[in-house]
Amino acid sequence: MELENIVANTVLLKAREGGGGKRKGRSKKWKEILRFPHISQCTELGNSIDRDYISLCEKQPIGRLLFRLYCETRPELLRCIHLLDAMDDYELVPDEKRKSRGDQIIGKFLSKQAAESLAEQCRENLELHPCKEIFSDCRKALHHYLRGAPFLDYQNSMYFDRFLQWKMLERQPIAKDTFRQYRVLGKGGFGEVCACQVRATGKMYACKKLEKKRIKKRKGESMALNEKQILEKVNSRFVVSLAYAYETKDALCLVLTLMNGGDLKFHIYSMGTPGFEKDRVQFYAAQICCGLDHLHQESIVYRDLKPENILLDDNGHIRISDLGLAIKVAEGDPIRGRVGTVGYMAPEVINNERYGMSPDWWGLGCLIYEMTAGRSPFRARKERVKREEVEKRVQEEEEEYSDKFTEDTKAICRVLLTKDPKQRLGCTAEGSSGVKAHCFFRNINFKRLEAGIQEPSFVPDPRAVYCKDVLDIEQFSTVKGVNLDQTDNDFYFKFSTGCVSIPWQHEMIDTECFSDLNVFGPQGTRPPDLDWNTPPEPPRRSLLDRIFRRHVRSLYIVKAFLNFGSVTVVRYSVIVYSLFRAK
Repeated sequence: MELENIVANTVLLKAREGGGGKRKGRSKKWKEILRFPHISQCTELGNSIDRDYISLCEKQPIGRLLFRLYCETRPELLRCIHLLDAMDDYELVPDEKRKSRGDQIIGKFLSKQAAESLAEQCRENLELHPCKEIFSDCRKALHHYLRGAPFLDYQNSMYFDRFLQWKMLERQPIAKDTFRQYRVLGKGGFGEVCACQVRATGKMYACKKLEKKRIKKRKGESMALNEKQILEKVNSRFVVSLAYAYETKDALCLVLTLMNGGDLKFHIYSMGTPGFEKDRVQFYAAQICCGLDHLHQESIVYRDLKPENILLDDNGHIRISDLGLAIKVAEGDPIRGRVGTVGYMAPEVINNERYGMSPDWWGLGCLIYEMTAGRSPFRARKERVKREEVEKRVQEEEEEYSDKFTEDTKAICRVLLTKDPKQRLGCTAEGSSGVKAHCFFRNINFKRLEAGIQEPSFVPDPRAVYCKDVLDIEQFSTVKGVNLDQTDNDFYFKFSTGCVSIPWQHEMIDTECFSDLNVFGPQGTRPPDLDWNTPPEPPRRSLLDRIFRRHVRSLYIVKAFLNFGSVTVVRYSVIVYSLFRAK
């Protein structure tokens, strides 16, 4: 039994390390899988794609890189790109260095190419208060210029044609064979969660399997589709990303960010004395705050904040996971629903009152308390207590604070765990900005945090597997008495949409497939696959197809030569003739 777990973990660790070879976990046929279609095969896509500058040149990672490659061919555009990069860098520098960095940008770029009034305005803003907004008007002016003639010219270039080729690859059908499957990591509501690896790129993911019969038995179709659509919509480094959605014979599969560092529950209670030091609590709380902010910007309330739903990656950064209870809230139309986990549900949820985003800020308060104290605010660790008693404590009792809490930690917990949602931090007019401005986060630079360049205080062991042993993960029982029909197939078709654009493009870039494949002709010329005047190469036949064709050809030759009627003799002759040819 122990041997089985060791083998499963060893295979997983080897896959995470890239398989130990030069291909970095990629299949031998990775170039064939990611072979660009000829540009003539992209005509329909080129005619139908939305020609929006922000989407094509800013939001989509590969589109952004290709537009920048195009700008590098024209000095005046390259200068614009350098200025945009300098302004991005300005927003990430520490406060004490911001003024000198701003002066450098104005002196190097704006004095020469911007209108004098714009440069003077930036200087005045920099003198008054070197905040991150001083270049906002300049940034708008640059994008206004780039989305005009430069964007139109880009669409007629080989760089945009290459973007269409990447988009065609992005639209390839996705199936079980797209991935290698590894050990089970845990259980979801409708099935197992296992590690998997994309054959073409070597990228590791977590595959959340939703068993079709289990979904139907529990009437979970709307819940499964809701989670998939929310994951598809959210693009945040603090929320797990959906990269692929596909189906097998027995399951619907969500391919998600793989978080190798375990969950906060494990780290709070199984790594020494329960709880964390203050700097670690601050770091995780700030990242959770950013994740909630990104969800709320999309009008999504999460509703299930608890330690086991906060996962760590290889580098010690966290993401919010399991969006099964998340829901979109229409503006001005609060929702009602007693959902969540006992001990973490806000008073307004327990009372079945209408609410918007308020339960999430209550949940953040619960997490900060638990990370600090090593226990949840309204129930002790492993305390046997009825649900009704816990809910009564949440509604009526005040949480207690030990000497583990500093004054500012105590202060933020109290304002987040305010029982009246109208008075709760995060629920007033300031919203998430009020939470980020609290003195508890005085040492956090949120811009650097959101850019992923703030160093975490804890990094997981890369040689550890932070999950239960394979045999300790309870298996699901077989679902009986459920039959699938055409209505179910319609739902599966709606669910199985293949690649999700932005995560897929990040995958191509992060695994270096983009840099390896994005090659042009000598001296900036079009390669054959981008040349409209060069016909596309015929599709390559598979090995089996080539063998089959050779054998059929041999059959006719031998049959004509021998003119025997015996099928056995003909087959024998085919084998002999083929072996002779092979030599």
